[in-house]
Amino acid sequence: MQNFLKINDNDNVVVALNAIPRGETITVEVSGKESRITAREEIPAGHKMAVCDIPAGGEVIKYGYRIGNAKEDIPAGAWIHTHNVGTALGDLLEYSYEPVAEAAAAETAAAETAAKERQDAGAGTDSAAQDATFMGFRRTDGQVGVRNEIWVIPTVGCVNNVATAIARAANAFVKGSVQEVIAFPHPYGCSQMGDDQEHTRAILADLIRHPNAGGVLVLGLGCENSNIDVLKPYIGEYDENRVKFLVAQESGDEIADAVELIKGLIDYAAGFEREPVSVSRLVIGMKCGGSDGLSGITANPLVGRFSDLLIAGGGTTILTEVPEMFGAETILMNRCANEELFHKTVDLINDFKNYFKSHNQTIYENPSPGNKKGGISTLEDKSLGCTQKSGSALVRGVLQYGERVQTSGLNLLSAPGNDLVAATALAAAGAQIVLFTTGRGTPFASPVPTVKISTNSRLASKKANWIDFNAGVLVEDKSMAQEARHLFDYVVEVASGRQVCSEAAGFHDMAIFKQGVTL
Repeated sequence: MQNFLKINDNDNVVVALNAIPRGETITVEVSGKESRITAREEIPAGHKMAVCDIPAGGEVIKYGYRIGNAKEDIPAGAWIHTHNVGTALGDLLEYSYEPVAEAAAAETAAAETAAKERQDAGAGTDSAAQDATFMGFRRTDGQVGVRNEIWVIPTVGCVNNVATAIARAANAFVKGSVQEVIAFPHPYGCSQMGDDQEHTRAILADLIRHPNAGGVLVLGLGCENSNIDVLKPYIGEYDENRVKFLVAQESGDEIADAVELIKGLIDYAAGFEREPVSVSRLVIGMKCGGSDGLSGITANPLVGRFSDLLIAGGGTTILTEVPEMFGAETILMNRCANEELFHKTVDLINDFKNYFKSHNQTIYENPSPGNKKGGISTLEDKSLGCTQKSGSALVRGVLQYGERVQTSGLNLLSAPGNDLVAATALAAAGAQIVLFTTGRGTPFASPVPTVKISTNSRLASKKANWIDFNAGVLVEDKSMAQEARHLFDYVVEVASGRQVCSEAAGFHDMAIFKQGVTL
């Protein structure tokens, strides 16, 4: 296996797939000519090595794009990292809509590829009649879930422990197709103001409406800002058999009363059974964390190819973590299906930059220590890898934090890079499953099944209890097309009931984006 990869013909760096020892010579094409470059020092796996001399101030090119400028003269064969390359990004920028004609063609090509793969798999040529299916739960409101759980949603952090105790006691009564009773504690719902309070209410309402929950108990305290009566208008119309409410201050024994309500919810939810549903009804969130130098080579582009396949089948994907779009945002802007979406994407980016500035924080204080250890040197480096999860499809929707997806295809969602907050935002937006790529590994979960996709085989082997899918084989002996189909089939299995590692471990997390003043 080759020890390095030159991602784009125009790159002036290669990425070490395995450590390149000092003194080792590689042969690589530079400016159309074959060159022999000797490593001046050891190049760690996932890190970059210059393949030509780069003058101080010169552009460092990876993925065919600038990932920063050289801080000093960098000779061919030198290790390129934070010590000799820095971000070239500024603060607020002016953007112009320059739609990429190739994007529409790429989207069409992806649809044709998906149809051909279905045909090769024996699905026939009539894709409308022969769509891939998963075994899902059809809800009375027309939504489709991939789990049939009972959720306990506290309106305020004061009843977190009560919610957990309720779920623990009620699990003794689970039956039939109902899988588990789960509590989702959080520290908010009171002492908040303005948009901060509105966002909390929106996220709670979104989760109450989520189709992965066959039944929901909304647990209030009674005196909180976001009490049940205040929250109900955010929830809107609901099935009274599916959603129950309990105010703890009005109950003599809130745990016993809640368990009785949940028994009824279980009876109701047990009436749902899995049935074949077109993959066009899938909504999949896409997120990365603990990225490394292989993230933009293996796992992220693999998720991008998956996204193209799902969208070609009529499905929906959602990309978030806006701060990790900085430096690659124009790629997404120019793939917007129309100018209105372009302007929404500009606002998505600049609103987050202004959020940083309003708190006197550096916009480009990224990547993290773990990212740097894995080989990522600048935010541009990280973002160009991160945005590959979007594949090649046109952007069809741009969502504010707490907003639910309305449009099929690729959507962008406003949320921070924080893993728990962003994954919760994806679930609240309507994602039934989240795909989470990682080069470092993490055990966290979210309100929905969270598929951990490793960027390298070492991580997949070491943390088999965390990692669900290994994209590291893409730099070994597997093709992108082969593994994209493999991932697609795996997601269908998860949607049909296969547990991911965090579910098997009993992990269920949620987090809300806290931005404002606490009273």
